Amino acid sequence: MKKTILKKYAAAVVKVGANIQKDQYVMIYASVNQAEFVRMLAKECYKAKARFVKVEWSDDEISKISLKHVKYETYIENSKMTEYRLQNMCKIIPACIYVEDSDPDVFNGLDMSAQLKARQDRYQDLKKYYDELENKYQWVICAMPSKEWAKKVFPEMPVNEAYKKLEEAILTTTRIDENALNNWEEHINNLEEKAKILNDLNLDYLEYKSSNGTNLKLHLMPNHNWLSARGKTLKTNIMYAANMPTEEVFTMPKPDAVDGVVYSTKPLSLRGKLVENFAIYFENGRVTKVEAEKGKEVLEELLNDDEGSKHLGEVALVPYNSPINLSKTLFYNTLFDENASCHLALGASFKDAIKGYEDLTEEDWKKMGFNDSMNHVDFMVGSQDLDIVGTKFDGTKVQIFKNGNWAI
Repeated sequence: MKKTILKKYAAAVVKVGANIQKDQYVMIYASVNQAEFVRMLAKECYKAKARFVKVEWSDDEISKISLKHVKYETYIENSKMTEYRLQNMCKIIPACIYVEDSDPDVFNGLDMSAQLKARQDRYQDLKKYYDELENKYQWVICAMPSKEWAKKVFPEMPVNEAYKKLEEAILTTTRIDENALNNWEEHINNLEEKAKILNDLNLDYLEYKSSNGTNLKLHLMPNHNWLSARGKTLKTNIMYAANMPTEEVFTMPKPDAVDGVVYSTKPLSLRGKLVENFAIYFENGRVTKVEAEKGKEVLEELLNDDEGSKHLGEVALVPYNSPINLSKTLFYNTLFDENASCHLALGASFKDAIKGYEDLTEEDWKKMGFNDSMNHVDFMVGSQDLDIVGTKFDGTKVQIFKNGNWAI
């Protein structure tokens, strides 16, 4: 990847994605393999007058070694350090940049039960900090290639060729070239137009149908708000783009009013393992059964984390002819694959997907039936013949998607 284009990428992540502000603290989370790109990000942050840039490094190999040796009690102890970090974040409200590059199969065959149980047991203690931070800071997830990830995506190629091919795919689908900033401004405006149309329709529910067996009726939350690429921080009103790439327009489903079955159209990388060719059945909003050709156990593990994981927290619309899907590349990474087709998410909802969310109290959220969870896991359901019909509160039907693409 040429350094000039990498620098354009770093600039777009900092200026459009995180939208770093003067005197703001910045946290960058990245693998040790991405040191060169992280340095570029740091330079761009300081160009934007950031106060201080802190990098939290990770390494897949060390993570695997830890899984083999660390016990449950130690994970609990370590979570106290996480609590201290979250307390500090609540004080300084940093912008966060996440650089993904992990091997989709990184934890295949490894026992993660101790780590997952510790996370589950400590979630309620840490939740107050996550709630305190929600919608108050800018964040963005972007990606860089790794050899392991590249080999998974392009297994027939020698590793160096696969790496280069994945680099090109990341840049192309993230709209990075000499005009990256202008590309993103135009793209964000286009997505916001779709969100406005959907908000003006004020739909009661959506019905999904596809020849693969998907037949789902999904009610939307009253007073829901369709959102797109551009987020906005609470009170400070700083704009940012949380996902690079992004093709989605999304909102909040009613967690107790989803019925039917939905079939996945792409594999799901979940906890370092792959779930493939799966179906999820819903009744009164709750998952009643799952089927999967591969990875059923990790999907069931997710559902058993908490009650909220058994309900939907997000509905997102993405055209089948999106650049990511047209690339004919299966990334085995949710950031990319969720933006190749329509998707749903099990677990936590986003509060800003409700109009006037800024003024709602915790009691208001409870009365509303807001879906709360320690998880938020997107899975892809868009297909070439997916039809989505929306119904307004007066019974009027509106074709939202036809043959996998926008009909509005």
